[in-house]
Amino acid sequence: MQPPPDPVAPSVTRDLVVQSRPRDLGGFEVRRVLPAQTHRRVGPFVFWDHMGPATFEPGHGIEVRPHPHINLATVTYLFEGEIVHRDSLGSHQLIRPGAVNWMTAGRGIVHSERKPEASKTTVTRIHGIQAWVALPIPHEETEPSFRHHPASTIPEVARPGARLRVLAGAAFGVTSPVEVLSPTLYVDVALDAGAELALPVEHAERAIYVVAGEVSCEGEHVSPGAMLILRRGVPAVLRALAESRVMLLGGAAMDGERHLFWNFVSSSKERIERAKRDWKEGRFPKVPGDDVEFIPLPEGRP
Repeated sequence: MQPPPDPVAPSVTRDLVVQSRPRDLGGFEVRRVLPAQTHRRVGPFVFWDHMGPATFEPGHGIEVRPHPHINLATVTYLFEGEIVHRDSLGSHQLIRPGAVNWMTAGRGIVHSERKPEASKTTVTRIHGIQAWVALPIPHEETEPSFRHHPASTIPEVARPGARLRVLAGAAFGVTSPVEVLSPTLYVDVALDAGAELALPVEHAERAIYVVAGEVSCEGEHVSPGAMLILRRGVPAVLRALAESRVMLLGGAAMDGERHLFWNFVSSSKERIERAKRDWKEGRFPKVPGDDVEFIPLPEGRP
């Protein structure tokens, strides 16, 4: 079943807390926040998974077989652990904590995410955020690309009791080197207990997601695994009730509705139907070095 159409955006009139829901990805559980029935997206962010923290015994770990995307960008950001990324462009990248990995699917790309070789003999951990960003309609069919931005290239900002990393877009007086196609807000915030942080108001849509700790904002207490949607244009102050880690996300409102099916996001239902046929009939490109396995199109879904 396709997701239901967007309700009237509650963020226009009041704050909204969205609770994550557990999802089993084949022996590995994530906490999924977006899309939710009450709120489909925040700015360009249409999908939000909190991975882990999880510990794997030797020989175990993430094994996401090759699968396709269209008309979106995936953003992988790790707090702990490592993931091996491969895609149909020939990219082969070990993703480490603090780096920003931005894959633009555009007209179509295939990628896999696997555990590193070292995990065969050692206990490993994984913890991070996997997000999808919808592309503006004029850029939905752009050429696919993959950009790896090492942790050392991500700008950092210090505030009293707070350490900020601006992962994408502009905030707190700095701009990330990550190339975006629409105004974007994406910041990793570490807070000492008792710290306060005034949040930027220049972005039309904003939210905070609590990774760890406990925070309050505009009268709401927010715990790990929950996302608080903030009111548009209203100043907000984030207060840490304990040592906390929070992700700040959002940006400009999207230029129209987006449809989601499986790994496909598009402004056009017809484009999604074509992508479904192309994947089922083998017309997407292969992933060099990982071209034997693949995730089949889900059966029994429209």
